[in-house]
This record gives sequence, C-alpha cells and structure tokens, in this order.
Amino acid sequence: MTRELTVSDSVVIAADPATIYARVSDPTQMGRWSPENLGARMNSDAGVGATFDGRNKRGAARWTTRCTVTAAEPGVRFGFRVHAIGVLRPWLPTPIATWEYRFEPVPGGTKVIETWTDDRRFWPDAVAAVFDRVATRGSSFADFQRRNIATTLRNLKREIES
Repeated sequence: MTRELTVSDSVVIAADPATIYARVSDPTQMGRWSPENLGARMNSDAGVGATFDGRNKRGAARWTTRCTVTAAEPGVRFGFRVHAIGVLRPWLPTPIATWEYRFEPVPGGTKVIETWTDDRRFWPDAVAAVFDRVATRGSSFADFQRRNIATTLRNLKREIES
C-alpha cells in the first residue's frame, strides 16, 4: 500500500488573517499550540530563506530540526521545510517534511488551513511504514500528523479567541 504523503485540516478563527499570520509566522511561538514542538530559535532574519532550529518532543524523545522558511506572504501563507535533524543540534541533512499554513478570509473570521507533507520521498513505503509505527508508537506519520494538526489548530483558535 502506498503511504499518504500529505494531510491537512482547517479551523475558522474569529480574527483577521493578518493577526493570525503574525502569530503563526513566528516559529519561536509554535510550542504554545503544537503538541510536539517546544518552540524554536531563529538563525536569521524573518522572511523567505530564513532558517530556524525547532525543538521537539514525543514522549521521552527529544530532538532538534533545521528549517527554512519557504513562504512568507503576510495574511495569506506561511510555510517552511524541515531538512536536518539531530538530538542537540540538527547535524544530519535529510528531507523530512514541509509545513504550510494558509489564511482565507471567511464570514466571521479566517479559515486557517494547516498542511503537512512528507518529504521522505526516497524512502521505500515498506521501510517508512515500519519506521513510522516505531516512531509514533503504532501510527503512520500521516495519521499521527493528522492528530497533531487538529490539536495545533484547536489550541491556536483557543488562544487567539480568548
């Protein structure tokens, strides 16, 4: 069976796109909403091409990733590519994932769409399936990220609307 390489979900938040974009496009704040991310340290100025190191956790496991901003359109779209990983520092360069957030004005606020794309295209599906089940304690990464996205969007909505 071919693995699912992209998943997304959305939520409507009672705020304008610029306000939500300003929060989401600051990777140092992502740990406030994400069930896996603990925040980030910027390595360069903001905008397309900016890099940051994200700190992450899953159970007892901790690791750091290197990310590069791929889209920075205020009030419209923010995205980044995760392309290196390590425990204390991201020393192993490898395609991991791409994340994107889109902001669409709708009646009552903004529809926020969060999308995860698996960039491990060179991994055979069978190898990825085994790795994913070990790394997520039983799920494919697509199913795991589907749950993470729902949690992140729910937490973002709660914070912005409170």
